[in-house]
Amino acid sequence: MQAVLALEDGRIFPGEGFGAEGVETGEVVFNTSMTGYQEILTDPSYYKQIVTMTVPHVGNTGINLEDPESENVWVSGFVVRSLSPIVSNWRNRGDLNSYLKDHGKIGVSGVATRALVRHIREKGVMRAVVAHGEMANDTDALVEMAKNSMDMSGANLVDYVTVEEPYHWTEQSDPQWYRDHQYDPNGPLVVAYDYGIKRNILRMMTDRGLRVTVVPSKTTPDEVMAMNPAGIFLSNGPGDPAAVDYAVSNVKNLLGEVPVFGICLGHQILALSLGGQTEKMRFGHRGGNQPVKNLDNGEIEIASHNHGFAVSADSDLSGGEITHLNLNDNTVAGLRHRDLKAFSVQYHPEASPGPHDSLYLFDEFVDAVKSSDKVIDE
Repeated sequence: MQAVLALEDGRIFPGEGFGAEGVETGEVVFNTSMTGYQEILTDPSYYKQIVTMTVPHVGNTGINLEDPESENVWVSGFVVRSLSPIVSNWRNRGDLNSYLKDHGKIGVSGVATRALVRHIREKGVMRAVVAHGEMANDTDALVEMAKNSMDMSGANLVDYVTVEEPYHWTEQSDPQWYRDHQYDPNGPLVVAYDYGIKRNILRMMTDRGLRVTVVPSKTTPDEVMAMNPAGIFLSNGPGDPAAVDYAVSNVKNLLGEVPVFGICLGHQILALSLGGQTEKMRFGHRGGNQPVKNLDNGEIEIASHNHGFAVSADSDLSGGEITHLNLNDNTVAGLRHRDLKAFSVQYHPEASPGPHDSLYLFDEFVDAVKSSDKVIDE
């Protein structure tokens, strides 16, 4: 076999290799998005995961310079039904095969992805190995390697993806997509914790007139407040939220100081800081078509999700309240604490990839930040 995906339960999915040759372990998951594979590949939240796309035809729009969510490709491997031999897009600057090869990442095409996804849904996500090259023939060794690989439960992966030094973000969205917004160099300052932050989240804030300083995940509350922020943002990221204990402690000590907004892992960390609990899901939510109910107005949002852990529904949030529910399984999709001026969502309102139903959440954060009574750094 030229390439193979081997699961810890012994199931083997053969295919054709593309990208780099080699062997890599990870948790095998699936994403139901119809588009946006470049954003998925470069999302730090997928660190140590082997991503399977449910859409059958991948690679036809090539690779462009505008859509990456970070500098790196973070997935451990990329599994598709069919790799497009043709690339056609006006922004294209390269092909998916070369892109993965340049980043040292393994791809497998020709996989029976419908069977793979059904297997994951029935058995749950599990550890796996993706192999491209000679090693792909030794499936017994690959299965054993999968069994001995890292378990996502209890894994603190934030330390591997966070930025090393603080930096200021000023880039805005392409004006052809967001014409009515503009960056304000004198706007309120938001400090964004980088647990694996996506670029489009940062653009959503600068588009709305906020100044943003991104800080490493271990930045202390004293260091944050010394910057005189008007708001604090908690980003997305990989791994088990309960394992990032220092982040939970930091947020707990910052609550009540200024408005706080969290997305995905940031949502889970906020819940933990309020006394809640998180739990690993059977196969998670990953895709741009998840239905979420806003409990305030009863409206349904179609939202982009990427998470394998969730806030436990019976969590005691110490005065907090649930604001959104995922309608596929009624898991917690949003929460807030009115007195502490903090709120968060489990999904991705920056929609990268995904729909734009939830962009209003950034507007709500901006309103909260602009009403903050904290001193704004000049």
